[in-house]
Amino acid sequence: MTARSAIRLVVGLGNPGAEYAKTRHNAGFWFCERLAETLAIPLAHESRFHGRVGRLRQPDADLWLLLPSTYMNRSGIAVRALMQFYRIEPAEMLVVHDELDLPPGFLRLKYGGGLGGHNGLKDITSHLGTQDYWRLRIGIGHPGDKNAVIEYVLKPPRPEERAAIESALVRALEGWPLILRGDFPSAMQLINRKPALAKDMP
Repeated sequence: MTARSAIRLVVGLGNPGAEYAKTRHNAGFWFCERLAETLAIPLAHESRFHGRVGRLRQPDADLWLLLPSTYMNRSGIAVRALMQFYRIEPAEMLVVHDELDLPPGFLRLKYGGGLGGHNGLKDITSHLGTQDYWRLRIGIGHPGDKNAVIEYVLKPPRPEERAAIESALVRALEGWPLILRGDFPSAMQLINRKPALAKDMP
């Protein structure tokens, strides 16, 4: 399998429970929930896969959505269980997660690379034994102090930040058809572009 493989699994990262639903760390859940709505895929808890799961039947290969209920730092348990059962390769997976190093409103679609200290990515990589899978990074901004990161990601974004993130999610959904058909260069050109209203940001 290579980076050009079709996507068969989309994993949204976050923490389960109402107390975490609106927190920055759940940005991956937000995208997957919106994707499920767009594709009219019901999400239901499946204990064997340790999370909420959705399935889109397709002629060539079904598409799976997975929102682990294991908490962020144990996401790999759910991911490995579903991938092994359906024989999905790492290169056929897209992991969607919050990203401290990007401002709200920014996105980065990329294949492989470092883990950026993200506990969900670290656990998935540990369980799979490889970093070679697709990621969609959703910018949530950084508190400016590394000691404040845990408290920061476990709180809801400010209204203006949430609006920027929502705009980014819309752009990500616009790029989804390109991802699904394996046109990753076009998808990255659309998704990774600088937000129209962004000023003085990289």
